[in-house]
Amino acid sequence: MTVETQAQGHAVLFSYEAWGHIRPLCVLAAQIVKARPIHISFLTSARLLDRIEAEVSRSFSADDTTRNLIRAIAIPLEDGPQLLDVEGMNKSFADVYGKLVREEPVECAKTGRIYEAIPAPNTAIVDLFCNDPAKTVRKLSKRPVKVYDWIAGSSSFLLYPFGPTSKGGRGDRRPQVFETVEKTGRPINEVAEEIMLGIDGSIIKLPGIPPMYDYEHQPQEMMIKNIAGLLWIEAQGVLDECDGVILSSPECYEPEAVAAVREWFAETSREAFAVGPLLPISTSSSAIAGENQGMANAAEISSFLESTLETHGKGSMLYISFGSLFWSSEPEKIWAFLDVLIEKKIPFIMSHASPLAIVPDEVKSRVQESGVGLLSPWSPQQTILSHPVVGWFVTHSGQNSVTEAIASGVPMICWPFHADQPLNAVNLAHNLDVAYELIEVRNGDGLKPILRNGRTPVGTVEAVRKEVAEVLENAFGLDGERKRANMQKLREAMAAGWKEGGSARTSLHALADALRA
Repeated sequence: MTVETQAQGHAVLFSYEAWGHIRPLCVLAAQIVKARPIHISFLTSARLLDRIEAEVSRSFSADDTTRNLIRAIAIPLEDGPQLLDVEGMNKSFADVYGKLVREEPVECAKTGRIYEAIPAPNTAIVDLFCNDPAKTVRKLSKRPVKVYDWIAGSSSFLLYPFGPTSKGGRGDRRPQVFETVEKTGRPINEVAEEIMLGIDGSIIKLPGIPPMYDYEHQPQEMMIKNIAGLLWIEAQGVLDECDGVILSSPECYEPEAVAAVREWFAETSREAFAVGPLLPISTSSSAIAGENQGMANAAEISSFLESTLETHGKGSMLYISFGSLFWSSEPEKIWAFLDVLIEKKIPFIMSHASPLAIVPDEVKSRVQESGVGLLSPWSPQQTILSHPVVGWFVTHSGQNSVTEAIASGVPMICWPFHADQPLNAVNLAHNLDVAYELIEVRNGDGLKPILRNGRTPVGTVEAVRKEVAEVLENAFGLDGERKRANMQKLREAMAAGWKEGGSARTSLHALADALRA
């Protein structure tokens, strides 16, 4: 009897093209099928298919046939695999999901492979912002199908814009948006951004987070203007209609927030599964090779890591990354940061994957001539963070990056932008004491006073240089050693979640059982 014939249940997984949301979803798929034999159809774009296949495979040994239960399928897009083609993905998702419901074979739009018919889906896991696909599942399914909402960000962030006021959230503001549009005739995207993300200096009190002014949740100028408000409306719709949420947060990382989300959903007899951290199950060399797959500069990065370890020793290097999307609207502050590193002869790798990242030739030359830096358009982050030469991680504080740093025991220097990042930075630097938060890098509304300490950022390039120099001195001194020791304790607590009887393993098994029901 094969693992496929033993499978019970069929879950469809879907997210738009945001790698930070998709990467841990790959690990979730692997954890699910290892816990219970369940068919999984992971629908995605042709652009991300190979990366998803590689990321899923990192959690399996070569002879583990359980891997066959996960089918990553590229759905066709009429205008090609362009970034964030939401309308195209919604339409294509509906077409392919309809075939799955009718128990028909489906073809991968990239490889041409025909996947044989299997029983119709009984569950779906969709990303927080995928309201249209969630509705499609309800509409096309011929039997009741449970829809779970995948939360790739922190639980604190879920509470802030979307949660009830009783939990510190802002409540459902969609009625205000629709009423204003109807009365004024203004564009909905303009009104949605004004109401869903509007700030007025109110004090926000979230479980486990020090009180903050609402503008502190936007320390940098908004990058996704004109669509952010609409995304928030979509997310609120998914949360209202879903059968439960799947949290990527490790419970030990933000216990009060996770408990508050559970209480919120329990009010409507729905569940919240906290299954973080979601990192590749295998720690073998093949798992590392899987992350490096397809990276043209993997050998160069590996060589730099090894040579720096030899010349500078353990814990000497900084790894800098703001994720695959975020970048400062004042890049001169980034160059100032690099200048301080070069002056102090502190080795570093800076990943600049964002499409907004344009590195001037003079900066490239300065880094190359320094002999201590390496610029990389894309980097194998987990591989780098696990290397003994890395001492600190300069990060935008997105949930994936935070989790990966904790798993590797690397303390952080936080440079948050939007979404869950400001909350993560406060939690890491203030509550957990495993990081520093850069303040002078802020701009826009972020230059207003900070509630928890009364500090008002200056925000100039010179102020950034001064702050960075001070933070680095502390990071490589006794203060940094204290934070590193705290990080080791947090690392152990997070790892314990996946041990027998641990909170993450228990939640994962409960989720897997729900997917088979």
